[in-house]
Amino acid sequence: MPSHSVLFVCLGNICRSPLAEAAFRRAAQEAGLDVHVDSAGTADYHVGQPPDPRSIEEARRQGIDISGYRGRQLAAEDFHRFDFILGMDRSNMQGIAARNPGNGKARAVMLLDLVPGQKGREVGDPYYGGADGFRVTWNEVDAGAQALVAVLLSDHG
Repeated sequence: MPSHSVLFVCLGNICRSPLAEAAFRRAAQEAGLDVHVDSAGTADYHVGQPPDPRSIEEARRQGIDISGYRGRQLAAEDFHRFDFILGMDRSNMQGIAARNPGNGKARAVMLLDLVPGQKGREVGDPYYGGADGFRVTWNEVDAGAQALVAVLLSDHG
């Protein structure tokens, strides 16, 4: 049984949240954490679809294969299944709050709020830009993933 369960959430679940999921999977594995990790979108635009090709390529540059990931929409039961639900921006946080049944265990936080000195900063949506934006997104979600690992390790200490 994993000691922590984490869900990363963006709008469509094809750009930011799959990259955050991949970054956190690697960071948690490197830290020896036993975790359950997934990602979802607040909208249903890409349910069942693979991540954006630019996300797949950026993850590949990082040595991670996310081509098998499939988009899904955030569901009320996620608030019972996950300890943490991490949104990428304020709009995502509003979508998360709108789906929260109010009786779950999940703690909803904006991802970069966990990074020292980054509170209130959003992970920008790279969808309408080029590949460079996906590199920026990787760096942001990787920083968030590392910060989350630090939080989870301190919870054990």
